[in-house]
Amino acid sequence: MKLWKDAPPRRTPDLDLDKLDRNGPEGGAFVFWLVILLWPLRDVVEGRSQPVWAAVPALLAFTVVHIAVARTAFDGRVPIKVPVGLLIVEAGVASASTAAFGHRWFTLWPLLGLATGVVVGHMPRQTKGPELPMLVGIGGVSALCIIVSAAAGEDGQTILGSWYGVVTAALVTAVLLRLFTVIRMLREAREELAKAAVEQERLRFSRDLHDLLGHTLSLMVVKAQAVRLVAERDPAVAAEQAADIENVGRQALGEVRQAVSGYRGRGLGDELDAAVTALADSGVDAAVRRAGPPLPPEPDALLGWAVREGVTNVIRHSGARHCTITIRNDGGSATVQIIDDGTGPGRHTAEAVDTMQADEAGGNGDRLRADALRLSLGPGGHGLRGLAERMEAAGGTLETGPAPGGGFLLTATVPI
Repeated sequence: MKLWKDAPPRRTPDLDLDKLDRNGPEGGAFVFWLVILLWPLRDVVEGRSQPVWAAVPALLAFTVVHIAVARTAFDGRVPIKVPVGLLIVEAGVASASTAAFGHRWFTLWPLLGLATGVVVGHMPRQTKGPELPMLVGIGGVSALCIIVSAAAGEDGQTILGSWYGVVTAALVTAVLLRLFTVIRMLREAREELAKAAVEQERLRFSRDLHDLLGHTLSLMVVKAQAVRLVAERDPAVAAEQAADIENVGRQALGEVRQAVSGYRGRGLGDELDAAVTALADSGVDAAVRRAGPPLPPEPDALLGWAVREGVTNVIRHSGARHCTITIRNDGGSATVQIIDDGTGPGRHTAEAVDTMQADEAGGNGDRLRADALRLSLGPGGHGLRGLAERMEAAGGTLETGPAPGGGFLLTATVPI
């Protein structure tokens, strides 16, 4: 005998949520079932329901109240206590009519069960405990059906049939209405999730573009200013800087394409190489220290963003002469620490220029960097905020502020 090791896949019907009715049935769908009243009406016409002057008003009263219950239960402007009160009136009319006229008038009970399901299906449900509206509503109506039928002297088969009709109609109707309520809630939740996904993607894209282009464009502006300053007196150096601009531009174009396709970063190793080059071109001595094994892809990419943003801020705002980047992986978490000896954007240009002009090997390359840094970009951007959002989303942290011995310190930590 063959035994199932794994449960067989469950059959799933092909349903399109968008094609399902958002609100489900309306009150008119439950008014239609008044067609059942043709049976007691036949008793009235054939003279089996006497006196006629009492039977006809009873039939009309039940019809009007049933319609009122169905209409008010679906109308959100009407308090729920109104259809509840009308349901009690309908139950009283049904009880009096079946007790007085008997025979086919017992078909009123399934209609009363239908009305009960409509009201119960629109009542609020408690978060804990039993479903009181169903227990009280459906249980009360079904018990009333048994009591009235027994008091009228009906046999057991008639009583059982009436009770079954009441319970079935009420339960099916209530469950159906609750089901459509859940469908509506799921549709609304899906729409909200879709909106949230769009907002997250917009945030990701804007953050990626800022992080990708902020550093690259800063470097390109510095080099372009250098080309303009030395183009006439040293064409060879200007050509070298122009070639660097071309390479940086091509690299930025590739990174933008990667960001559009959803790629998050180019990795820590490449960012460190680019950071060392950018710092050197800006006249900042760079030192990189690494401890621990290589990082998994996601932490590697996140710390790469931290290096990119931190080094961009060093170049643009710090006025630093030295910058140290430290990478640590202790197995449980990974940390990047960027510390510089700068004093802020106000003295950035002057200190960097003085340092490079005082260099013993201060040839054209150092002089052009000094001239370019005089025109360096001012403060701005929201890179640290975007970086903090990245770290928070990954369960990491970002700390920035003055370093203990002077300068500025950026520390980013992500779990592994």
